[in-house]
Amino acid sequence: MTTTTVDLFASALHFHPDGDVQAVERQMTSSGSGAWQIATFHVETDADVHADHWEMHPEAEEAVCCLTGGVRLYFRSDKPGGAEDMVQLQAGTAVIVPRGRWHRLKLEAPSDLMSITLRNGTRLEKRTVTH
Repeated sequence: MTTTTVDLFASALHFHPDGDVQAVERQMTSSGSGAWQIATFHVETDADVHADHWEMHPEAEEAVCCLTGGVRLYFRSDKPGGAEDMVQLQAGTAVIVPRGRWHRLKLEAPSDLMSITLRNGTRLEKRTVTH
């Protein structure tokens, strides 16, 4: 048996339904592989977490984990013109984003984050700001 180490900040892990685990290139949109993705990110700025975009995973919930630093996770209102809900994550905490719920991140400080979800059908949508 050959084992290799995986740099989690350079690759993602895909967990397939048949039990296989593979180190792969991280993808923010659907891979179509049917695999759950675990991805770890070191982020320095809001641009690193696509703070100007909403993201949604239609086929699974997502665990967003803050390993170091701090982030704010915003949920888009279900009502047009409604206020966003916000959850603050500190080091060592996580939130489960419901399936199909639009969300985005903003940094409190440089952070290490981990995301765990099934990316099939993942969508990104540019955030529009209304005054």
